[in-house]
Amino acid sequence: MRRTLLVLVSLLLSLSCTQQKPAHVVIVTIDGFPAAMIDDPKAPIPTLRELAKQGVVAQGMHVIDPAITWPNHTTLVTGVRADKHSVLFNGVLVRSGPDKPVKIDPARDQADLVQAPTLFDLLHRAGLRTSAINWPCTRNAPGLDDNFPDVPDQIAHMSPWLRRDLVAASVLTEPTDPAFKRLSSAAHDQVWTAAACRSIREHRPNLLLFHLLVVDGLHHNYGAGSSAGYAGLALADNSVREVLQSLEAAGIREQTTVFVVADHGFASADKQLFPNILLRKAGLLTAGPTTVVKAKAMAISEGGSALVYLTDRSNAVADRAKLVEIFKGQEGIDKIVEPAGFPAMGIPLPDSNAQAPDLILSAADGYAFSNTATGEDFVSPIVMGRHNVGYHGYLAAKPSMDALFIASGRGVRSGARVGFMQNVNVAPTAAWLLGQKMEGTDGKLIREILKDRPGD
Repeated sequence: MRRTLLVLVSLLLSLSCTQQKPAHVVIVTIDGFPAAMIDDPKAPIPTLRELAKQGVVAQGMHVIDPAITWPNHTTLVTGVRADKHSVLFNGVLVRSGPDKPVKIDPARDQADLVQAPTLFDLLHRAGLRTSAINWPCTRNAPGLDDNFPDVPDQIAHMSPWLRRDLVAASVLTEPTDPAFKRLSSAAHDQVWTAAACRSIREHRPNLLLFHLLVVDGLHHNYGAGSSAGYAGLALADNSVREVLQSLEAAGIREQTTVFVVADHGFASADKQLFPNILLRKAGLLTAGPTTVVKAKAMAISEGGSALVYLTDRSNAVADRAKLVEIFKGQEGIDKIVEPAGFPAMGIPLPDSNAQAPDLILSAADGYAFSNTATGEDFVSPIVMGRHNVGYHGYLAAKPSMDALFIASGRGVRSGARVGFMQNVNVAPTAAWLLGQKMEGTDGKLIREILKDRPGD
């Protein structure tokens, strides 16, 4: 009897120790990875394909409007759309007053940018360790224990221990922002990968957010499906492999769920559209040699869309109607969205949010917007080598904007292919995997990818 009790106690202690092993979630974003490229036989991505084979791969992941980097990275960690988190650009829109041009300022803290609770804030309050490498909208984020933020001055704002470690390992030979900016985009990805791997090995964070960027730049310059784009995919695939190896070396691979996703897809264009030229010709904008110097109305390009702002909104309804007349019927504009259409897109309304535009212009296939305000022609051909040929920022409903989604590891089904995901669902699912619950999100738990599917 005594021996039986000892065996039972031993089994219970063993089970208790197993259950108490801390869980980990890694979310890797490969910026600008279109959903369809996971099935492209030319794409050199053996690590990603093996992850998909071991776990779940989706036909694609629907992103939010605007289909650009910072808004969608913010949705991935808040589970809400832009009308709630308020990020519409890769930075903050700054209004300087009537007749003065608006501008985008990326050098801002999380508190200036994000107006919704984040996954890492929730986990930090619960006593879990959080890490973010090159993740947007995280400068001076109090909920991050390890941080290398995606901002212009990221070296100055990164965690001091990480800066020291990267210098000691000769990953950063000169730890200053001017020196870092001189590196190539491929070298940046290598530095961020080394930082992510060190965070894993040194601190075993419960949540690691890791953003790779070289694919996006090459897809802009040369287009998705180009030789350069494939080279970028190979580099990103290798970065994911290094992260997985670090999880193994840290002894936490079996306790880790890995998501590899993207923030948007990509499309090609062969013509540029210049809405600010039309505004200048209408007497609503004055352009200097390189910048807009005066504006009653001004367009900010997001690539496949343009957000148009009135700088004095005291007569917004009538002035907006004039803007619609200026843009209506113009070549390359397939849709003009007024504020009545914003809620369906998850865009905030201009009467309640200073970041919100007064109009959204949508580019037709083969066209993309530019901020240029000089010149005479509204439409101009794109020339490779002089202009980008790849763009995102089109309306998120367009299939070309669908993004990659792979989930693998702890708690995830094996060898499954599912339909379309929603990126608002990633944060609440990651929270659940870490024993937490996010309240007030637009998303929900992705039950179809999980081994043990909780009830409603």
